[in-house]
Amino acid sequence: MVAQFLQLKLQLLSNTFSRSSHRLLGVVGGVLCVIIVAAAVMISLVGLRSHSDVEETRDVLVVVGSIAILGFFLVPFILGTEDSMDPRKFALLGLPERELASGLVLAGLLSVPAVALTFVLVGTVVTWSLSFLSAVIALLAAGVVLFTGILASRVGMGLAALFLSTRRSRQFATAGGVLLLLVSAPVALLALNIDWAGADPGLLARLSSVLGWTPLGAAWAAPGDAATGFWEEALVKLLLAGTTLVLLWRGWHALVVRMLVSPGRPQVPVRQRAGLGWFELLPNNPIGAIAARSLTYWGRDSRYWVSLVMIPLVPVIAVVPLAIAGVPGHWLALVPVPLMCVFLGWAAHNDVAYDSTAIWLHISSGTRGFADRIGRLIPSLSVGIPLIGLGSVVSVFFFNDWAVLPSMLGVSTCIFLTGLGVSSYSSARYPYAVTKPGDSPFSQPQASESSSAYTQTLTFLGPIVVALPVIALAFLGLSVGFVWHLVALIVGAVLGLVAAIFGVWSGGRAFERRGPDLLTSAQRS
Repeated sequence: MVAQFLQLKLQLLSNTFSRSSHRLLGVVGGVLCVIIVAAAVMISLVGLRSHSDVEETRDVLVVVGSIAILGFFLVPFILGTEDSMDPRKFALLGLPERELASGLVLAGLLSVPAVALTFVLVGTVVTWSLSFLSAVIALLAAGVVLFTGILASRVGMGLAALFLSTRRSRQFATAGGVLLLLVSAPVALLALNIDWAGADPGLLARLSSVLGWTPLGAAWAAPGDAATGFWEEALVKLLLAGTTLVLLWRGWHALVVRMLVSPGRPQVPVRQRAGLGWFELLPNNPIGAIAARSLTYWGRDSRYWVSLVMIPLVPVIAVVPLAIAGVPGHWLALVPVPLMCVFLGWAAHNDVAYDSTAIWLHISSGTRGFADRIGRLIPSLSVGIPLIGLGSVVSVFFFNDWAVLPSMLGVSTCIFLTGLGVSSYSSARYPYAVTKPGDSPFSQPQASESSSAYTQTLTFLGPIVVALPVIALAFLGLSVGFVWHLVALIVGAVLGLVAAIFGVWSGGRAFERRGPDLLTSAQRS
């Protein structure tokens, strides 16, 4: 039975390498990076065997190891992907629950995180092999940590499959996890740049002492305590870690029993909506109809609103490292609005592809390209215009010099309108495969085109390049005089408006000329 589970897991892993060459290269590269990092950590741990400060080594391993075990449990909630070894897929085979639960746990050994953790644990065994008894405790603790991580991952996947059973719940959980990662990135960068030893020498030790008595860090702390001579504490923590492992196994077994008799997807009642929404509010013409449909997509389609949620977080990720690097705060106040305008204008660069096969409605009805281009820009304009107006006022307020306001408006307007113009053309001329409607916004499309990376790069950098003269005029305003701020406003507005008009015109012509090609691309992706 166990051999069959392992063989099935190996077959699933081998199927990962039967994809297109580009996706295969990404998978292989990711796996190699993880293995190389894990091997480097193992070599570093082997080198720590001769480190004089054994207590410091123990404290670091306990803190980092506790975070790793917590990650094994939380990552399934963040990713929100379907479990390839879901117990419910074996419900019709009539397997005993205990054998099914144990087989799935052992199959979890054949995964990239488990292999990486194994590399690290081998290094810890060498690190704590200062005596025969400490080596034995380190070996036992390593086995407990390995199966604790696998069981924590299996329990996390099982709970995620039960509680995130609907598509919308999985999307919200994944979006929340990605937001958490994005917000924690600058926090982690800030933590790495703090002199913890100089600030409080005992902070790491106190944190380690607390985590060492928890289920997360007990197994990591036991061999370190044995190496430092605290044999009683080492045995008690090893017992605590073993008890945690037993409880995890019982929890996983109960979860398997529960999942075998629970449906995979509960039926969600369909909500009745009154009225026509945006279609009642906007004009009864092609532009109004397309704008109403686009606004509806932006409000309901997760592929759109996830991007909108990410846009306000981009300045945070950019500003925090700059603040850590020592950039004055009043200068940082000028960064968020133009940066958000870059991403907001870029968000529609592949808008046609999001329609999927529904694009045939525009083509079969003979919709003019101009109407299609303008209608699709209404949601971006409805968000971008208030953002530029209010955001520029707030930024200049924190900059504490109202003379800069014209330049802020000019630079932001130029970047935003240019981005809309470039997006209007690229979405009709260079569409590429995207996630299909109804799928997770974080999943990979079924088709992959090599031109997508070039399209994304050019459409992202294009507005910034066009706005460089306006940015130069803004710097002249800061260094020379106020009149250059006014010039930056006028040039930015005119340049952005010209770029937007040209982009809409050329995009409309491309839409009318390439209608059948767009439909073919939508069906292929």
